[in-house]
Amino acid sequence: MDVLDWWVIATYLVLMLLGAWYLGRKQRSRADYYLAGKSLPSWTLATSIVATQCSTNSLLGAPAFVGFVAGGGLLWLQYELAVPLAMLLLCLVFMPIRKANVISIYEFLEQRLDVRCRLVASGCFLFFRGVATGVTVYGVASVIALLTGVSYTTAVILLMGITIAYDLMGGMKAVVISDVVQMVLLFGAVVLALLWLSDPLFNHYHSLTDRTQALANDWGLMSGNQYGFWPMFFGGLFLYVAYYGCDQSQAQRLLSANTPATTQTVLMLNGLLRFPLVLCYCLVGLGLAAYAIEQPTFIASLPTTSNGAPNFNLVFPAFVSLEFAPGLAGLAMVGLFAAAMSSIDSALNSLSASTVEDYVNRYSKLSEKQLFLASKIATFGWGAFAVLLSYQVEHIAPTVLEAINKVGSLANGPLLAIFAIAIFAPSIGASATLFGFIAGLAANILIWLCLPSVSWLWWNLTGLLSAGLLAIAWAKITGRQISWQPISWQLARWKWQLLLLMTALILLTTIWLQM
Repeated sequence: MDVLDWWVIATYLVLMLLGAWYLGRKQRSRADYYLAGKSLPSWTLATSIVATQCSTNSLLGAPAFVGFVAGGGLLWLQYELAVPLAMLLLCLVFMPIRKANVISIYEFLEQRLDVRCRLVASGCFLFFRGVATGVTVYGVASVIALLTGVSYTTAVILLMGITIAYDLMGGMKAVVISDVVQMVLLFGAVVLALLWLSDPLFNHYHSLTDRTQALANDWGLMSGNQYGFWPMFFGGLFLYVAYYGCDQSQAQRLLSANTPATTQTVLMLNGLLRFPLVLCYCLVGLGLAAYAIEQPTFIASLPTTSNGAPNFNLVFPAFVSLEFAPGLAGLAMVGLFAAAMSSIDSALNSLSASTVEDYVNRYSKLSEKQLFLASKIATFGWGAFAVLLSYQVEHIAPTVLEAINKVGSLANGPLLAIFAIAIFAPSIGASATLFGFIAGLAANILIWLCLPSVSWLWWNLTGLLSAGLLAIAWAKITGRQISWQPISWQLARWKWQLLLLMTALILLTTIWLQM
């Protein structure tokens, strides 16, 4: 990297820290720190959600999967078909949680069921999100170290020192604003890369027919295909509902909206905005594959993995460092750094929120001032945990790293069942709900061990159905009278029409791309 690139990066980081101080200088309470005082407009919250999802891991992983990984290609787009439908479903069923006036979504479970359900769900979130954040720190710091030539420890200190300081000073408001800035920078870098790659992509598109198949008519039940259309559609639908609705890191943005209607608008915008960005990522992957055809030495120039194979996750930053002019390369690296910050700072803020609200505030009698201080301490503590864990990631077997998403899907369905029961049928009771949760986990583990040909995406649905049906059965056996809780189904017609239209547009786009 050129000296000018380093000046661009340094200027950006200084401005971001000054911005965090400015945004957080009037914070006085947990509601300010965790929910930004419910003062942010819907478009910023929606952008923040998209930015967290389509961050560094996506920008590195999507082009690699689409352009270079065996068995990859535009099949990645099948993930997106379920997003607008998941947002439509959440527009309807998330409202009782939104109206409960909580900071931690798991407090809603105590209101409707009991504290055991709250602590089980919160504990699952803290475990999975804490580990995932440590893995993210390891991956991003490794990329920074490779691209800049600094040591891994220096990269960690640079990344986490700035991210933790930024989060401590600015809270959720700074997290959201940084996400908006990240989206502008990252999308600008992606568009610039697409313009650069348009010629090789146009010239070699028909040479990439093995990469342009975007739909695989496979149920993923007996074939062993993990990424067939149907498991990605049905399993992906409930995966996204669970992630956006039951994961504190995403739901916290929805709780930050000032009205239920604003929350619905945030969800609708996320359903509309996510696909165009992911499509650009995928086209960059195809463009880089075409670029590699024209530049045979490009793949050989990539850093290698521990087994000596090219590290395809670095194709985009490697292309940027080779082709972008000084200054522009620095802006692209700033985009990658900002994307990493958006994933990590939002995770730290939500981990802190769950820790303070579900444990510290639940079992102590601290003043608001003391709880506000505790929120900062918890943020720093989770940041330190992520740093320490990142040093252990490389000692974990690669199969364990690859299984992290699968392990998350083991719990997604049963967790979603807890929230579904709390929303629709709290009369089932906490004991039956927890029995169903454990049974749902056990059912998914049995499918994992005994039916390896079944796509792991189905676990999101099988876990939900197993947990829900067995909870109902247990409640019936123990003599409980089950009554169903009515909820308001108010949703502006134009909102659901737009989400259904986006679903159709995604399907038509994927069909057109593989023709």
